[in-house]
Amino acid sequence: MLAWFLILLPIGLFVYSYFLYPALLWLFGRFRRAPKQWNDPGEWPHISISLPAYNEENSIRRTLDSLLALDYPAERRQILVTSDASTDRTDEIVREYADRGVELLRLPERSGKTAAENASAPYLTGEVVINTDATIRILPEALKPLIRVFQDPTIGVASGRDLSVGHITTERNQAESGYVGYEMTVRALETRLGGIVGASGCYYAIRRHLHVSLFPGALSRDFASALISREHGLRAVSVDEAICLVPRSGEVRSEFRRKVRTMARGLETLWYERHLMNPFRFGGFALKLISHKLARWLVFLTAPGILFGLAMLAPRSHLAQWFLLLAGVGTILGAAAMHQADRRPLPRPITVCAFVFAANLAGLLAWSKALRGERNPIWEPTRRPAQ
Repeated sequence: MLAWFLILLPIGLFVYSYFLYPALLWLFGRFRRAPKQWNDPGEWPHISISLPAYNEENSIRRTLDSLLALDYPAERRQILVTSDASTDRTDEIVREYADRGVELLRLPERSGKTAAENASAPYLTGEVVINTDATIRILPEALKPLIRVFQDPTIGVASGRDLSVGHITTERNQAESGYVGYEMTVRALETRLGGIVGASGCYYAIRRHLHVSLFPGALSRDFASALISREHGLRAVSVDEAICLVPRSGEVRSEFRRKVRTMARGLETLWYERHLMNPFRFGGFALKLISHKLARWLVFLTAPGILFGLAMLAPRSHLAQWFLLLAGVGTILGAAAMHQADRRPLPRPITVCAFVFAANLAGLLAWSKALRGERNPIWEPTRRPAQ
């Protein structure tokens, strides 16, 4: 009985969180009216674009050029770059844009992304704050759709749609794009049923009064933004037209480190806001949060139980022996592929194996960090290729 429990628990969590939950969203969404399409407001609100940066001399100029090219009235827009004590030419390059309205806030010592966002809050003047990263590109026409939805007074957060991009001939992490596309689809389904439970860290907007509240530096503000919005009786939504291009790092190991960091911070954030998982107080939002976040992350924690369960059944079951053998071969293949993927291009099926192995190992390590209470507010930005 214990062996079957160890095997079926992670499989059940996986099937529910990745397949049954989206199917239920789609089914119930058929009976809901599509989100309202807003026209341009009579006067665009004043916005602040917040850009934390650490040693981004290779990308900050291109990022600022793209932000200045956004289709939005220049007189209604503030751009604030918060340098997290950068030691390269980041600050120098940002100062070159001062005559075009770009502001620089330099922190005296490195403190991490969330702490940098906390420090910049008093300097933000817009009604709506746009949070983005130094290595992504927002399409010129993708800002206004994000701002239009704030004409709805029930919306506190609007998240953009990530589009994972890379170079086909040299890309070693193509499987990431499929997962990002899946995640964006789930958010669209959640939006149809009221709202999402986590915003895109690369590109999202939030009402200023929700953003300025201080938040623990070791936690994830983008994930928490939707949770904070719900605490204030507001919704977070995903806006499909607000597209941003997110270059993949191109390296499986780089993505592996990012996943460990972001999932560990996500688990800590979920624990910090755990009261929101009470369905008796927060209804459907709590069920979404449990289904989309907790159940999905529990897959990684319980997955090793499959191997233990198969090992318990193997002495009296040839089928269990074969599955145990296949699991072992798959693990070895995934580990080898992850090791080799950054050295030379591999066939797509092999890169998928590397992605699956890296994702599961990253999830297990993230749980280990979270359960030990190991917090690391100092973030190392993912270095992505230029787009």
